[in-house]
Amino acid sequence: MGLETARLLARDGAAVVLLGRRQQTLDAVAATIRAEGGTALALATDITRADDVTRVLDRVRAELGPVDVLVNNAGSASSVLNPQWLPHDEWRQVLDVNLTAVFQLTQAVLPDMLGRGTGTIVTVSSLAAVNPNLLGGAAYGAAKAGVRNFMTFLHNTFRNQGLRAITVLPGEADTPILDNRARPPAPEERADMVRPEDVAEAIRLAVALPQRVVLQEIVVAPTRQRDTSADLEISRWAGAPADAAPQA
Repeated sequence: MGLETARLLARDGAAVVLLGRRQQTLDAVAATIRAEGGTALALATDITRADDVTRVLDRVRAELGPVDVLVNNAGSASSVLNPQWLPHDEWRQVLDVNLTAVFQLTQAVLPDMLGRGTGTIVTVSSLAAVNPNLLGGAAYGAAKAGVRNFMTFLHNTFRNQGLRAITVLPGEADTPILDNRARPPAPEERADMVRPEDVAEAIRLAVALPQRVVLQEIVVAPTRQRDTSADLEISRWAGAPADAAPQA
């Protein structure tokens, strides 16, 4: 979703800054954007570390000026979905990436946006925020609900100072994260899912609309709803102790 969003915004003339853990991956995305005639700056960053966020934002301001649009797209899910057995370190890691990092990046860009009386912050949450279950897991659903709440707080608090705070809630999407599920969906199941470019188009629309208009919350869901009952049952026992899981 981040790749497709960056490509679309760059095609619209935005100078895109790519943040992520792996420089090589970011460089590949930046090369794709530049090959399409866009401008991209790739900066390896641990967005869960406040000092790392401050460092890269200082560089962005120095090279490109203040940030006009922030898109929070990084996501992480736990391998254990059931809170009965969810390790505490996995819980913290999921909240750090999906919630704390959004707060830290937002805090870093707010002074410029509020000072200029204009700015847009888009955060990719999930329908797990409103319908949490074992597909995403306890930690993921809690983090996505938290970030949705935080974006609503920004909307309610700063809209009259020119800030647009937008939450995007994708449904089940065909992205590589599905490969890490307790039961990865089959290709034919993925065919009807939301695709990354669908979410990117929604973000592009929200960003491109006149500043006087805010799409406060956008749900991007598959038209067809698949049966996930088997997935939920398998996910229930992922990470369970051997003596707790049902016998085959």
